[in-house]
Amino acid sequence: MMYRLRCVNPCLRRLIHGSAVNKDQLLERLQLCSAEDQVFDVVGNNKTKLTVDHVSHAVGMLWQFQKERPELLRTVDLVRTNPQFLTLRVLAENKIGLMDDFMLVDMLYAFLRLNVEQHDSLVQQMVSEAWLRIDRLPMSSLSKFAVCLNDQHLQHSPVMGHITNILDQRLSSINDARILTTLMIAVSSLVSPRLRDALIQRADHLLHTIDPSNYNTPRRMVQFLRNIKYIHRPLMEKCNEIFLRNIPRLNAENISIILGLYQSLQFNNCDFRLAAKQKLIELMDSSTDAFSFSKLFVALAPIASPEIRERLENTALLLAEEFNAHQALGVAEALEEIQSRNLSLLNKIASVIQKNLHVYKSVEVARITQALFLLQYQNPELFATLRNILIKFLQNSFYPSEVTMLTRVLSMLPNPRVDESVLSRIDAVVAQCNLSELSTISIAIAKWIRNDSSYRHTTHSKYIGLLQKLSRCGHDRLQTADKLDLVLEELKYISGEWFEEMLLEESMVTLRRMTDQIDWTIVPDLAFFLTRTNYLCPTLMDRIASVAIEHIDKIHHSATYATLLPFSVLNYDPVQADELYDTCIKRFTPHINSFDPHLLVLTAYSLAVADHFPEELIREIFSIDFLGKLDSQLETLPEALNMRTRLRLMELNRAVCLECPEFQVPWFHERYCQQQQRKGNGHISPVQQQIHKMLGEVLGGINCVRVAVITPYFYTVDFECQLDKHSQPLPYTEPSTLQISDRGTVVWDSSSRENTWAEFPPGAQRVAVDFLDSRLFCKNSHHMKGEALMRKRHLEILGYRVVQVPHYEWNSMELSTHDNWKEYLKKKILG
Repeated sequence: MMYRLRCVNPCLRRLIHGSAVNKDQLLERLQLCSAEDQVFDVVGNNKTKLTVDHVSHAVGMLWQFQKERPELLRTVDLVRTNPQFLTLRVLAENKIGLMDDFMLVDMLYAFLRLNVEQHDSLVQQMVSEAWLRIDRLPMSSLSKFAVCLNDQHLQHSPVMGHITNILDQRLSSINDARILTTLMIAVSSLVSPRLRDALIQRADHLLHTIDPSNYNTPRRMVQFLRNIKYIHRPLMEKCNEIFLRNIPRLNAENISIILGLYQSLQFNNCDFRLAAKQKLIELMDSSTDAFSFSKLFVALAPIASPEIRERLENTALLLAEEFNAHQALGVAEALEEIQSRNLSLLNKIASVIQKNLHVYKSVEVARITQALFLLQYQNPELFATLRNILIKFLQNSFYPSEVTMLTRVLSMLPNPRVDESVLSRIDAVVAQCNLSELSTISIAIAKWIRNDSSYRHTTHSKYIGLLQKLSRCGHDRLQTADKLDLVLEELKYISGEWFEEMLLEESMVTLRRMTDQIDWTIVPDLAFFLTRTNYLCPTLMDRIASVAIEHIDKIHHSATYATLLPFSVLNYDPVQADELYDTCIKRFTPHINSFDPHLLVLTAYSLAVADHFPEELIREIFSIDFLGKLDSQLETLPEALNMRTRLRLMELNRAVCLECPEFQVPWFHERYCQQQQRKGNGHISPVQQQIHKMLGEVLGGINCVRVAVITPYFYTVDFECQLDKHSQPLPYTEPSTLQISDRGTVVWDSSSRENTWAEFPPGAQRVAVDFLDSRLFCKNSHHMKGEALMRKRHLEILGYRVVQVPHYEWNSMELSTHDNWKEYLKKKILG
């Protein structure tokens, strides 16, 4: 034993001594560096001694120094152009085979962050080596490698497909939410519906494990949903709760990103918008540089009050010349969103944009053009330059989505002729376009046809062949489609005459063919599509009703609005109508307090149209607390949604007062209605003028007819007459204060409402004559829509006998003569 110890001691002494002697002094010197120059000095003085570890450490430190600085203070260009940085790149390329897996991916990530070009041989070799090792990479390195591929626009590459497959196989073993969400974003363009659902389920599970102050992980989850254009409300609501708790820690850039993601997903959350608005207002005084202020302006301007907007515009005017290209673009889009008329600011922003046109990508030039055009900005020279740039981008593009986007924006600009090269490029990609892109291109071509004078002089227009090809491709795409969810994704926001004339019927044939695929996940989107197209399809609606009733617990409570909407709007009662409404009402009632105020109003109005007035819902909406919250939310909503919500609240208030007096809800929209009446132009159509004249002949004089009568609760009746108890016309004792001018407009008088509702003889009856144009009927039939039916209901409650004149009867061949029209009106009114 003693002999063995004596033998070991010299060995230990040699090892300890050798460790001290062989200590990596060069690595220690690198670790002591506190700035880039010091790192470069060590590299420059020890080029021949640098090992792979030294190179890795030096590159990592260079990126770390940059990452710790605010973006405005970063000096990446100075680092990249330093001669010793080239030394590090050469050494790294020569030592790729010596790098371990962590080191390889970390160094690739750092080099890309330091703006080494993706076509550089160093980057290409590192990517190739990482691909060779991809199956053995740990998940942390795999997620970072995926980010590197995205940075190089390789999200559709085979290697990204390989990563997607690995993620699918190892998903259950991932316990780090940051790694998971990074991978989710990277592979978002390749996920299948099955993997999408699995990723969302895993993300939802890991969301409960993160630090409550970590708002970046839920932000990446929402970004993933935005990338795949999929709204998963339970996950979004959980993410939103985390954002709300972190409002004190969010800066303008964070808030701007979150609001942008919400807007893309059409996800509104009143609490977050109000909290974000307050936080942004608090940041105004400290946002004094171009970077932070531009982020503040983009986020706050669209949701701010007019007074705050004025302050923002004044500050923007002072900082405008300091904006870089992308900051100017963001401000221009925000100005368009608020429809600013600050010409001085617009001129300055346009000047910055014009100086930087060479740095913008195609999508950014398109965004600039659209924003300036919608702002009605007058600068022919700038628009001519933008048009030429758009055409060059379009001529060189092979991506259908990009060609479609550029075509749409080009069609906005006034131009007598379209370049043949533009039409040729469109023709080349049409066969690859989805239904939404085909519709967009058709709308652009329709605009060009209207503006091209040569089209009127030839039947062999250059546009005809392209329109025919668009129609043919659309029909082929629908006839070969076999996945309902994919078809609905393409149809979701399509509109326009071309679609209605060429593809709407074929779309419905396709949807009916896929009726068996309608499940609870499809129901809200399909219902929304039917509502938007005004197309009555009993087969599809019956299926929606049965699926909704059976699986109501799986449908998110807020989606009950979209689910019920076509039944209400299109006035269709399925066999299980009562059960459908009762089931949906029971589904959302426990969650009333979690609804966004404006959505709750829209839901209640939709139910009112269908003659459903859930007491708990009505009492909630007309409570003081709710109305106060609604007012606060309306200030942050886009103008169109704000006006629509206010109108629906008025109409709901009117419906409740007329149909549910037992709820004792007061009528508080008198002033609102008076204001809307004053804003109206009072224009009536030629058909209504024709009917007005004939009513005078039928009833024995124009003094027996009143036009545009305002009723209590502010319905406007097209024409009103009075009949005695023998159904004979009665002349009005007071001359009509509302008459049609020579230009077809109604001349209003402030006392008109009181005059038209004067007392009339006992036993007499008021008759309302309403002309029903095509907007009040379903697209594919003479089936009357719900709003027209509710209006009739309400006028009858007010004491009218309602006579409706449908457009298809008035314009029919049977009523093609003056005498026929008179006889028609006589039978309708006098019997």
